[in-house]
Amino acid sequence: MRVMAQMGMVMNLDKCIGCHTCSVTCKQAWTNRTGVEYVWFNNVETRPGQGYPRTYEDQEKWKGGWVVGRNGKLTLRTGSRLKRLLQIFSSPKLPSIQEYYEPWTYDYETLTNAPVQEHTPVAQPRSLLSNEPMKVEWSANWDDNLGGAPELTQQDPVLQKISAEIKEKFEQTYMFYLPRICEHCINPSCAASCPSGAIYKREEDGIVLVDQDRCRGWRQCVTGCPYKKVYFNHRTGKAEKCTFCFPRVEVGIPTVCSETCVGRLRYIGIILYDADRVLEAASTPDEQDLYMAQRSIILDPHDPEVIRAAEKAGISRDWIESAQRSPIYSLITRFEVALPLHPEYRTMPMVWYIPPLSPVVDALTETGHDGEDAGNIFGAIESLRIPVEYLAELFAAGDTNLVTGVLKKLGAMRAYMRDLNLGRPADESIAAAVGMTGQEIQDMHRLLAIAKYDERYVIPTAHAEQGPEMEEFDTGCSLDYDGGPGMGGWGPFGETSGGSTPIAVENFHMLAARQTTDTLSAPPDKNQRVNLLNWDGKGAPEGLFPPKGDGGGVGPDSPSVTEPKP
Repeated sequence: MRVMAQMGMVMNLDKCIGCHTCSVTCKQAWTNRTGVEYVWFNNVETRPGQGYPRTYEDQEKWKGGWVVGRNGKLTLRTGSRLKRLLQIFSSPKLPSIQEYYEPWTYDYETLTNAPVQEHTPVAQPRSLLSNEPMKVEWSANWDDNLGGAPELTQQDPVLQKISAEIKEKFEQTYMFYLPRICEHCINPSCAASCPSGAIYKREEDGIVLVDQDRCRGWRQCVTGCPYKKVYFNHRTGKAEKCTFCFPRVEVGIPTVCSETCVGRLRYIGIILYDADRVLEAASTPDEQDLYMAQRSIILDPHDPEVIRAAEKAGISRDWIESAQRSPIYSLITRFEVALPLHPEYRTMPMVWYIPPLSPVVDALTETGHDGEDAGNIFGAIESLRIPVEYLAELFAAGDTNLVTGVLKKLGAMRAYMRDLNLGRPADESIAAAVGMTGQEIQDMHRLLAIAKYDERYVIPTAHAEQGPEMEEFDTGCSLDYDGGPGMGGWGPFGETSGGSTPIAVENFHMLAARQTTDTLSAPPDKNQRVNLLNWDGKGAPEGLFPPKGDGGGVGPDSPSVTEPKP
């Protein structure tokens, strides 16, 4: 058993109101710059719908994720290494800008500078790629609130897998919102697809990042990711993706999308898993068994044997305690209400979802029934306006029983807690009907309904003694972007592919501490470093040359060095 820690997220879809605050704040923080105008690390899709990019879930077309071959071995859907090598200069399975959308702005100057005239001037949309006038036909959220249905949504790859009867009733089907970020998979196919080895999974927390210095823009990672959450920056010639806001996470702060979420639907924590069993679990033959296969590699952080193995693997005690308090572990393993997005891709995703239940109460109330009565809810689960078959294709590889079981637990929680809130005695038969106890129902209700900030986000901080190692010797950092820290000149594969490699990338908390700290987090050669942050450009900065007479070479007072003139 080789224990590793993995950062993960769970989203409660019952709470998402589709406000897109998460998308906007992520856009401002990470992709508000040239070359990634079309990129949304976080986007919110209205379901049913085609998603972003269009029909990304159609793996027969895009060839993302893993498949089990005839010999029972796990292989990339794109084919063998030889096949991918032959396609390295022109990967044929890439979404075009039409599948994403052509980003645009408006010619506001026409409005501000137009002379007085009979008709009100119009701000014409202009492409951010070509600066030419364009007609807006598609965007990252064009399906919002069923906009364009049913013409566009009938092309939803998930909708095509379910019965024709449900398709015919689509316009009466309840919509719901699906926020998406990179899944930071335990078994990432994007990393396996990269010829340069530029995509790597951090050993300490499992976050998947792109080493901008090693990336050569082959774009095989874009093809390999079944969720299409790796993007190509056409200006720098590099791949980029969601970073799970690792500079924030390292100091115990949740991701930007979670911090700004209006509905408070996101939960962040870590789980411990057995790395030795990942390949075995991902190779499970039956797709509907993949959910339990991934569950099986998640370890109980309270188990003494697991704790010993974790400490032996170098996982610190406070991280183990964080895993014990993790809301991710509780929702996935203890309450069993969180499900992975498309487990059939075999990437072992670590962004999980609680399926939406909301319509059942309103639907029952409209018919004159008690919408929160346990018997009514249980009976109405399978006739929800949100088709259980559709949810099963998203979160359970088509296993409707798994989704129905989760929805019944959510319905039982509503019925059980209503009795308590109305001052009536608790009906333990409601909890027993879904295989839970009354206390478990109350604990789940607290976590899903009224959990405070530190209960929703249990994020252990990076250790001070690991700071220099993580900052100085890490081979890559996804903060090396155009205009950001770590820009390193240009090269034959686009900007930043050549030039000198920066010594370190400082995050926003570490910069000041690096200059003053005397703790273990201070670099051992701090006194030998040159501080150019406060240099005014005149003379030689302190420490640039060895002091005179130390035998270390010429210094500013040496006759061979000309003193700069003021």
